[in-house]
Amino acid sequence: MYKYPVVDLVKTGSNITRLMKENNLTVSDLQEIFGFEYPQAIYKWKRGECLPTIDNLVVLATVFKTTVDKIIKTNF
Repeated sequence: MYKYPVVDLVKTGSNITRLMKENNLTVSDLQEIFGFEYPQAIYKWKRGECLPTIDNLVVLATVFKTTVDKIIKTNF
């Protein structure tokens, strides 16, 4: 039987945090880039409580100079 990948929210959140550090970006920086009034969504991404929407993932990939598939972490 074929196993399908499952997105690992916690590992993806840790990866976002790592990519932020590597690119010297703070939550405030991302908040400004996205035009969010409040930073809660970014903290939820970092904690692995939820994923960025696909359009926000595309922006993150651009900001982090990577691809969406390098941001999302999966488990089989």
